This record gives sequence, C-alpha cells and structure tokens, in this order.
Amino acid sequence: MNIRCPHCRKEYQIPDERLRMLKGDVTIPCPNCKGAIPLSIHDQGKSPGAHSREEAAQVKTPGASAPADGTGLKERILQSLKDLPPMPQVAQKAREVITNPASSFKDLAKVIETDQAIVTRILKIANSPFYGLSGKVSSVQHASVVLGAKTLMEVLTLACSSEILGQTLSGYDLDAGELWKHSLAVASASQTIARRVNPSLEQDAFSAGLIHDAGKLILDPYILERKEAFNAFVEEGSQTFLNAEQHILGFDHAQLASDACEQWHIPSHIALAIRHHHDPSPSGGDQLSYIVHMADAIAMMSGIGAGLDGLLYSLHPEATKILKLKGDDVVEIMGSIADFVDKTTQVV
Repeated sequence: MNIRCPHCRKEYQIPDERLRMLKGDVTIPCPNCKGAIPLSIHDQGKSPGAHSREEAAQVKTPGASAPADGTGLKERILQSLKDLPPMPQVAQKAREVITNPASSFKDLAKVIETDQAIVTRILKIANSPFYGLSGKVSSVQHASVVLGAKTLMEVLTLACSSEILGQTLSGYDLDAGELWKHSLAVASASQTIARRVNPSLEQDAFSAGLIHDAGKLILDPYILERKEAFNAFVEEGSQTFLNAEQHILGFDHAQLASDACEQWHIPSHIALAIRHHHDPSPSGGDQLSYIVHMADAIAMMSGIGAGLDGLLYSLHPEATKILKLKGDDVVEIMGSIADFVDKTTQVV
C-alpha cells in the first residue's frame, strides 16, 4: 500500500503484512519530517486515503548494477575494532560469572566493579522507582542480593549500553538518543515475547534486542562518507536503508554486528539472532531470531527511534504464526514497550 505524508508530501510504500496487524484509526510517524500520518485501517488491510501501486506514480529502482563485493571493506572494519567496547566486555564477563554454578554474588560484584562509571549507573538504576528499591541499594553486591542475578544482569546491560547507544548517528539520520530508545523498545518487546513463547530465552532475548543494531554504531562513519550515494538510492521512498547498505557496501549492519559479536566472543545464538533480525527465514527456524525480528517490527510500528526505515520494515509473513501472537497481543506489547522506554530513559 502506498501512502503520502500530508506535511512534506513524501510517498512511502508500506508492506501489507504491517497493516494486517492493525485495525481502526492509527497514526504513523513520517521518517522524513516526523509529522503524523493518519490512517484508517480496515479489515481488508487498506486505508481509504491510500492508493495502490497501480494508482501511484511509477517508482524507479535506483542503481541497476550488481551490489558491491563488501568482503574487503567488512574485514577492514572488523580489524579496526581492536578493543572490545565496554558494553559487551563487562556484560560478557558478568554473564560468564552468572552461568557458573560455583560463582557467588561477590564474584559478580568484582567483575562489575572494574568500571566505576558503570557501577554508578547501576546503583542509579537499581535505586530508581522503576525497580521499587528507592534509596535501598548501596553497592553492587547488595544489588546482586536484592535484585537477583537475572535482574541485575538486565540492569547491567542497560547501564553498559546507555552511553554507547545514545550517540548521534549522522549517517543514519538518527538524533542523539533515538537508537537508544529504539534499542530499549526492541529489548523490552523481545523479553515480553520470549516470556510468552519460551521463558528460558527471556534474558538472552533482552540482551539480543538491546544490541541488535550495534552494527549501525560501527557503520555510521562509513555511511556518512557515502551519504550522497545512500540518499540517491533511497530518495524515491521505495528502497530501504538496509537495501542501500547491501547494494552500496555489499553487506548490511546486521551481518557486520553478527561478525563483531563472534569476534567479541558473545554467545553464538545471540550473534545468530542479530544477523537475522531483519529476515529470520535463513536462521534455520531459530526461535530467538524470530523473537528479535518480531520485536523490531513492533518497535518500528510504535514509531520509537525508527529513523529512515520506519515505514518500510518488512515483517516475515509467518512470524506472528510461529510466535503464536495475535493482533491484540501486538497492541498490548506496543503499549508496554512505550511505558518501558519512557520510564527507563528517565532514570538511566
């Protein structure tokens, strides 16, 4: 279905599967001008104000040449990542301690306390009204006992990622905090979906959702160097930024992030979910990949940190069926992630 923003007049083509999950009057944010695009979604999945592809002006696909071979560039980028960023480094060490039956809360505290900046953020989050422990947590070890290992791991992941994911990404046209909010939304939605379909994946789903777009952090300067080419590729509104990455670079941010995770020794099942979060079909039926994919789509539908691709996200046609989600479930999750993002950004 094609729609046009009433404010900037830019046209977008929205995959039909996105609309089948929504009914009634909804508002979608325009990725270009941030204005509200009102839609009235009927059961047949078409808005009265929208027009079909046949009714819309013909959209040409830019760039007829084959995608570039990005192997060399990707290897150079990965080789430049000499030091493990604080987020995966501390979080991964903490994960190893938590999964070791012989470890204690004291051992966990020792790992976390190697970075005092992270300790400060952990105590701030743990003492926030969000976790109901206002003014009661005085140390990381105390937080371990009061919150429990699983919740502390969640708090740690938030504390490690907030500064990194809060950056401005000029190449992707993401203002400061937009990627952070979107990552929070996907982490929360992933955790909620996992809790419903496979509780054993709940913590991994949260972690994978939070860092699913880490590849954008790595790629942003390379995108910015080629900004004119990217703008030319997506300017008609029918091509996604993901398509542009694949066409211009020869690989995309999801593939790069997955390779980086393997280099950083992040668990392979998390790296797999990150690699396939845009299209889980090549994952071999991996449930975590479908969970993060679905969570990403829900966050996009909510308009949280969507950036350029918010209206063009293509949902796998079998995702809701595989995860046993209904339209009402999606609406409920959309509401819960908005609340999570709002509360978390106030305390982190």
